[in-house]
Amino acid sequence: MKESFIILLFFCAGVLLGRLDVLPSAIAESDAVTWIVYLMLAAVGMGLGFDVRAWRILRELKGWVLAVPAVIILGTAAGAIGAWLLLNDMSLRDVLAVAAGFGYYSLSSMLIAREADASLASMALLANMTRELAALVFAPLLVRLAGGLGPLAAAGAASDTCLSVIIRTSGERNAILAVFSGMLITVLVPVFITAIFAWM
Repeated sequence: MKESFIILLFFCAGVLLGRLDVLPSAIAESDAVTWIVYLMLAAVGMGLGFDVRAWRILRELKGWVLAVPAVIILGTAAGAIGAWLLLNDMSLRDVLAVAAGFGYYSLSSMLIAREADASLASMALLANMTRELAALVFAPLLVRLAGGLGPLAAAGAASDTCLSVIIRTSGERNAILAVFSGMLITVLVPVFITAIFAWM
């Protein structure tokens, strides 16, 4: 739990530094964050590649590799519909589009800004960042309430920013599942958002 609060503290420090405008604007305008995430994913990939047991575990998981992301997607859609029923001042299309970010706040907010408007994109950014932060902070609680698969509700974020917390709280087996589940959901984010705006 202490590590989750450290992560939250660093996030808050980043927000504060951004608001105070004390860092060079080139940092915000560059792709540095994206490249850091890529490097982190490469490091995780190398760790899995070197670990022969990871591939054995993946073979043993069989159907879970697809069942877990399917349940996360359906659960997110159900939660979005429940939120829509409570917040009847938003269209179902907009609520589903925000939820379809699956914790991938950077890409989802960009796609939504292109398809709709900046205010909905801002809502997507905040909603998906909140999902990721909740997974980071409450991962130990999610394990106690829902078992080792609980923190995988981070969806797309389970394969990158939330992975270290998932490894610590859920164990190696579920972390391997988190990587594959998170990557599959991340790939589906643009597909879902584009389909929602095209068909609704």
